[in-house]
Amino acid sequence: MESESESGAAADTPPLETLSFHGDEEIIEVVELDPGPPDPDDLAQEMEDVDFEEEEEEEEGNDEGWVLEPQEGVVGSMEGPDDSEVTFALHSASVFCVSLDPKTNTLAVTGGEDDKAFVWRLGDGELLFECAGHKDSVTCAGFGHDSTLVATGDMSGLLKVWQVDTKEEVWSFEAGDLEWMEWHPRAPVLLAGTADGNTWMGKVPNGDCKTFQGPNCPATCGRVLPDGKRAVVGYEDGTIRIWDLKQGNPIHVLKGTEGHQGPLTCVATNQDGSLILTGSVDCQAKLVSATTGKVVGVFRPETVASQPSLGEGEESESNSVESLGFCSVMPLAAVGYLDGTLAIYDLSTQTLRHQCQHQSGIVQLLWEAGTAVVYTCSLDGVVRLWDARTGRLLTDYRGHTAEILDFALSKDASLVVTTSGDHKAKVFCVQRPDR
Repeated sequence: MESESESGAAADTPPLETLSFHGDEEIIEVVELDPGPPDPDDLAQEMEDVDFEEEEEEEEGNDEGWVLEPQEGVVGSMEGPDDSEVTFALHSASVFCVSLDPKTNTLAVTGGEDDKAFVWRLGDGELLFECAGHKDSVTCAGFGHDSTLVATGDMSGLLKVWQVDTKEEVWSFEAGDLEWMEWHPRAPVLLAGTADGNTWMGKVPNGDCKTFQGPNCPATCGRVLPDGKRAVVGYEDGTIRIWDLKQGNPIHVLKGTEGHQGPLTCVATNQDGSLILTGSVDCQAKLVSATTGKVVGVFRPETVASQPSLGEGEESESNSVESLGFCSVMPLAAVGYLDGTLAIYDLSTQTLRHQCQHQSGIVQLLWEAGTAVVYTCSLDGVVRLWDARTGRLLTDYRGHTAEILDFALSKDASLVVTTSGDHKAKVFCVQRPDR
């Protein structure tokens, strides 16, 4: 049954008193908003033999040495400064997306405007196999939870899944014009949002599918919550739905003043899934309780200090939230804006803590696990590392000759892999003695 959230104006919402600082380094106590972790067995039964048991994370490093000699599809050096260790250059057009295999972080999959997707090795840029058969730009690509499967999706809605060890295609599905795609965190289940407003959930490889029907507008972004039982989906009309993946119904719907006043661009959850952060072209980020479906905080553009070099009229109105995320060790959230502003917000007081200005728009941001370091990539082709405690720029990495369109961070924060409009993907070694 669809139920609408009934929270008051976001401005009247009190701060999150359950999040508190002790010193300036870490959270000593975080009280979960969720009354208890849901049992993932329910969804497992719904999808029959899907195994939802959490697997222990293997702390495997990349023991391969860097191979800097040029190979086919690998550029060893470039004109001008290039801080990268390896450049993968088999794409013949802009490279839109990248994902690292979650188990070993030694493999990458990239997809591009050339209708191609490749799985290749980070250590030396060696091509393992091409994910062939796409006839439109590959805009989504990702490894499954245990790195045995890799999925690619193109703009036309063709989804393909490949067995990594055999390099063979094991599943394909026509979903309609694709907006986003994501693997379930603990099972071989793939979710995808489409331009007709539907979100598809398919079990791989047997193909059992379920559809979550949204409003008659594109499902522009989505994320499976950490419990594996729910997903949050944002839509072009500004609504937000939290779906029960087993029952197939929306648990909470945020619309009107509770939703956004423009299309959603991005969503994120904190580690335990109790909080959701949503961003939109309306230039607002909303903090939502995943349990109650109520807005518990709003970060508005006016909370950002006066922004330099904004043009008159159109340029100011073109600003939007492009990426956002939660810090895992402090009560902080980062929001990246198209005008180049990185805003670090204090969740305990819901105030702006730091503002870090870029010369061009932020495309994506990622938090480093276990630290208060946030990474940004931007339209100027540079990766930057920021200390969220101080707002200080730690370092930057250059090498692309066009905008960065996507990037991924290895779980041990030793590597950043970027994709760009210059037709290349690059591997940067970011683990430095001074960090």
